Amino acid sequence: MKKLMVGNWKMNGSLEANAALIGALLQDASAWHCDVAVCAPAVYLAQLQTLLAGGRIALGAQDLSAHESGAFTGEVSAAMLKDLGVRYCIVGHSERRQYHQESDATVALKAQRALAAGITPIVCVGETLAQREAGQTEDVVKRQLAAVVHTNGHCISEIVLAYEPVWAIGTGKTATPEEAQHVHQVLRAQLQAASQHANRVPILYGGSMNAGNAASLLAQPDIDGGLIGGAALQASAFLSMIAAAR
Repeated sequence: MKKLMVGNWKMNGSLEANAALIGALLQDASAWHCDVAVCAPAVYLAQLQTLLAGGRIALGAQDLSAHESGAFTGEVSAAMLKDLGVRYCIVGHSERRQYHQESDATVALKAQRALAAGITPIVCVGETLAQREAGQTEDVVKRQLAAVVHTNGHCISEIVLAYEPVWAIGTGKTATPEEAQHVHQVLRAQLQAASQHANRVPILYGGSMNAGNAASLLAQPDIDGGLIGGAALQASAFLSMIAAAR
């Protein structure tokens, strides 16, 4: 399958900086061999819908509501995101699980809302350092994925999955290519047990991927792309990683 490189801007950006970054990225788009998306804060999605129109970069959001509509002040629904041309939406990012106490069940429901609206959820799973040191990595990621499989059934083949070891996010630490590949292989097997179409689900790596390690990570057989944080805010670094995705 074609690799997928996704930039997660987190809570960063401005109208001016966004326009400059997208402009710099699109100058190189004709040379890309992979699919590319950027997931921006909700307030900038309308701007990016215009900036990305007809181009090689797909529009992504960073979160969505578990509710369809109603009296949920401050929330953004899947239908609203679809109105703005959003193609991807991150659900279950470790920061949402940690700081907003999102449960596996909530993440699964958010994935369901996205799918129902025709948006591809990028479902994040991953273990903390304590869980890794306790030898619980496989149990944790399989439990997190199992909730999404249970809620979404045969539609599981329509998601994107991202393995993001929590201990490697924004820390500069990265799983070795072999460590990452092992977890990706475990997740692939779990998907295959759930759906005969599981091989079309991209599994991205999302723990401090950067220009220096992208090629070795992307060379692994079950790593189908990257979910990139801070480095995606720098055009040269993100373009270097995109170039490595062949």
